[in-house]
Amino acid sequence: MGKYFKFKLIIFLCLAMFKYFNMKTNDLNRIKVMLVEKKRTSKWLAEQLGKDPATISKWCTNTSQPSLEAIMKIADLLEVNYTELIRR
Repeated sequence: MGKYFKFKLIIFLCLAMFKYFNMKTNDLNRIKVMLVEKKRTSKWLAEQLGKDPATISKWCTNTSQPSLEAIMKIADLLEVNYTELIRR
């Protein structure tokens, strides 16, 4: 194999791995989607849970994830099954 082919193969594999891992770590929850469907705001959710709005924002953007306990509380507040808050 030529050097150019090996270089292209390595680049391709790196990009494929990046895409795979990026897809696996993003959008683990659907909190933002469910808030929109239920016509509620992240501010409302923060008030109901007694959490900082910045925390809720991180959950909605999937920057960080809520605990299972928080997922259950959110499901109750939005009157949905907890499975609707988890990525399908």
